[in-house]
Amino acid sequence: MYRVFIIAEAGVNHNGSIELAKHLIDKAAEAGVDAVKFQTFKAETLVSKKAQKADYQKQTTDTEESQFEMIKKLELDLETHRELIAYCQNIGIMFLSTPFDNDSVDMLNELGMDIFKIPSGELTNLPYLRKIGSLKKQVILSTGMANLGEIEDALNVLTSAGTSKEKITVLHANTEYPTPMEDVNLNAMQSVKDAFKVDVGYSDHTLGIEVDIAAVAMGAKIIEKHFTLDKTMDGPDHKASLEPTELNLMVQSIRNIEKAMGNGIKKPSNSERKNIAIARKSIVASRAIKKGEKLSIHNLSIKRPGQGISPMRWDEMIGQIAKKDYKEDDLI
Repeated sequence: MYRVFIIAEAGVNHNGSIELAKHLIDKAAEAGVDAVKFQTFKAETLVSKKAQKADYQKQTTDTEESQFEMIKKLELDLETHRELIAYCQNIGIMFLSTPFDNDSVDMLNELGMDIFKIPSGELTNLPYLRKIGSLKKQVILSTGMANLGEIEDALNVLTSAGTSKEKITVLHANTEYPTPMEDVNLNAMQSVKDAFKVDVGYSDHTLGIEVDIAAVAMGAKIIEKHFTLDKTMDGPDHKASLEPTELNLMVQSIRNIEKAMGNGIKKPSNSERKNIAIARKSIVASRAIKKGEKLSIHNLSIKRPGQGISPMRWDEMIGQIAKKDYKEDDLI
């Protein structure tokens, strides 16, 4: 049985505050996730000053503020990264961050990141993909907005640059915040697995946790989910994030589903073996039977408990001679 790798996506929900970032790390650790993930970028290299916000960002942030201005306030500098990494190490949770440009890739590599998360928006960024691929580290590739051909191209760049396919997990994703249920298309995760023979997972932007649980049941090796301290906080991603109690419930549910999946061998479980004798039936005497009497449908019946001869041997028993006296309901 494999263990699902659960990533609590803090993203930019720290609102530029290191104290808020640490509070998010605390809540992620309390929930029992495997890693907490932030985002690493320079506003100047990520977005032009004229770029428009996404519709969901317009609904959750100041409409007079440009995407550049919004992003600039959410940057985490090198020293903040070092402080947050040390904080994570101190409480025993893995620190991850998504780089959004080549300089950020270099910075995270120098900080010792062992896993590189590629966001959906960079799936078609060849120089960026080649740079990450050349590091030969574990890669998590999100595929929101992508079709199979684009995923294939990205995988080819990563593997040609030096990262083996065995080190890559491809996440099915949808980049709409929140994602409408009818647009989740969770079966596409299986399509990716079948097409490229890679490990797959799911990066979720729906409002609930049920799709994450379903993804685990379908074989997701990684689950990534945005979380926040409070959905009503100002910022682009808070509204489509889980609050701590919901994150706790998601983790508990996923761990339960892991146990429930089992090994696939159909046999009585340890807990139900004791029920076999109680729930199954045996061949019994339906009335008093004398020694030497022929057993027939007129003096045999099938009743609980299942401690005697199985009813599957009914045809074999019909016509045999009783070797002793039986009272009604005696096991034959």
